[in-house]
Amino acid sequence: MEEIEVLVADASHERYVDTILETMAAAAKVRGTGIAKRTHEYLATKMKENKAVIALAGDRFAGFSYIETWGNKHYVTTSGLIVHPDFRGLGLSKRIKDMTFTLARTRWPKAKIFSLTSGAAVMRMNTQLGYVPVTFADLTDDEAFWRGCDGCINVDVLKRTGRKYCICTGMLYDPALHEGEPTPIELPGEVMERIGK
Repeated sequence: MEEIEVLVADASHERYVDTILETMAAAAKVRGTGIAKRTHEYLATKMKENKAVIALAGDRFAGFSYIETWGNKHYVTTSGLIVHPDFRGLGLSKRIKDMTFTLARTRWPKAKIFSLTSGAAVMRMNTQLGYVPVTFADLTDDEAFWRGCDGCINVDVLKRTGRKYCICTGMLYDPALHEGEPTPIELPGEVMERIGK
C-alpha cells in the first residue's frame, strides 16, 4: 500500500469534499448513529481557513477532520473525523486526530477543546490526549454549535432532555490542566506560516 500523507488542508483540496461527505454519511448509516450534517461549502471553507486535516494516499482520499471555534474562541471542537473504508485499521484516525488536536492547540492555546462522540475509538484517542468525560453543561453554550446537532438522527433525545444528555459522550481537554505539555506532533513550517504564527 502506498504511503498515506496527513496534512493541513487548503483550498486545493476542495475537490475531495463531496467524497468526504459521502464517506461520512455512509459511516453514520452503517453505525446506526447520528452525525451532524455539513454542506460542501462548510467543509470547503474549513479547508480555505486552514481548519481542516486531510489524509491522502497519492490522489486518493483516505481521511479527514476539521476544527471549529465556539463561544468567542474559548472553546474549540475537533469534528467530523472519518477514515475511508479502504484505509481503516492502519492507525490513520489517530494520526488525523493528533494533527487536528495539535492544530487546535497551536492556533488557540488557551481554548478548551471538546468532543461529542458516540464512538469508542474516538473516546480512547481523546483519553490518551488528556480529555476527560464531562456533562454537556461543561461544554460551550454557543447556540450555533448546538444547532449543528439538528441534522443528527438522535436530536430528539438532546431536545427532550433539555440539552443535558444525548447518545454522545461529551469530552473536554482543559489546557490549564496540561501547561507545558508538548503537542503530539509538530506542525510543518509551511503550515505555521499559513496560519500566521
